[in-house]
Amino acid sequence: MTQEAVLDIASDAIWTIIVASGPLLLVSLIVGLIVSIFQTVTSIQEQTLTFIPKLLGMFAVLILLGSFILNTIVTFMTNLWSSFGDYIL
Repeated sequence: MTQEAVLDIASDAIWTIIVASGPLLLVSLIVGLIVSIFQTVTSIQEQTLTFIPKLLGMFAVLILLGSFILNTIVTFMTNLWSSFGDYIL
């Protein structure tokens, strides 16, 4: 197994992680920002206020994009395992 093959696998793995986790992280960031602005405007300093909206937003994204996330991970693993014989000396 060459260094290029290892770097290609690592690069594909990192890209798959970014694509699979991106929607969840983006929704969490946006909801957290909106709740923080709301807390600043209303002077509510409750630390646990952001937990439920973030959780509901992430569940909604999982319902809407769960199949896309799963297909992305399954495609990566299928490509990795199907070319397993190429990696052995």
